[in-house]
Amino acid sequence: MNMSASADSERFQSGANKYAAYLETPEGRLRSDLAFANLHDFLPLQAKEQLCALDLGGGTGAAAVRLARLGMHVTVLDCSPAMLDITQRAAHEAGVAEKIALKHGEAAQLASLFPARSFDVILCHNILEYLNDPGVVLRAAAHGLRDLSSILSVLVRRQAGEVLKAAIRAGDLDAAENSLTAEWGEESLYGGRVRLFSTDSLQRMLKAASLAMIAERGVRVVADYLPSAVSRSAEYERILELERKLGMRPEFAAVARYAHYLLRRPDPAIEDRG
Repeated sequence: MNMSASADSERFQSGANKYAAYLETPEGRLRSDLAFANLHDFLPLQAKEQLCALDLGGGTGAAAVRLARLGMHVTVLDCSPAMLDITQRAAHEAGVAEKIALKHGEAAQLASLFPARSFDVILCHNILEYLNDPGVVLRAAAHGLRDLSSILSVLVRRQAGEVLKAAIRAGDLDAAENSLTAEWGEESLYGGRVRLFSTDSLQRMLKAASLAMIAERGVRVVADYLPSAVSRSAEYERILELERKLGMRPEFAAVARYAHYLLRRPDPAIEDRG
């Protein structure tokens, strides 16, 4: 779920139940499961009871519940009270309500809402697409990381994915060609427009925020384009396993629907030597 400017908040407030339903579909589950599996590969879990996480635009709380089950204390920041209500119910149902704190607010307010170096893990999943200035949030998130072992997880919609979706799924060659350079696409779930990221544009933002790359993964490389003969539900585990393998290989990750970056603050000693 995203944290856009106030003018856009209503679509996420009214669309809360629709978003919760989407996450129960094979498509929604796959995006969430792949992103969490990628993140889990790099989580600093040595002292998990002491770790603090922040989920920006945490939506229905699916990722927050997973982190809480690992022993983390998680703060969910979201602009939609309806989303926070769903998160609260999910936390109670999972038995981790004491580990999850809810905060109503905009992602653009991040720097003023929390002190610098407060979190060991920050999730920024599918929120940059809806922000007027994603760089502001990335810079604030970088300042929010506690130390050099802390992780920022960024998941965004790829420009390349929109090209392939138009060409392969819709068979719309005009839309595919237009998407090659498009900075905005149409959001099918909430309505309105959504920002599209090229590899170059996102990496410029990450560099400007002084973030160092740990790993880059692709999310939903081929799942959206499988023929209808392949059951997304019955073959879910096989699709998930295949997607994990494809997403780790740069040649396939480059054309995934979503780009997933695992990042940290750069080591000053390494920067000085460079």
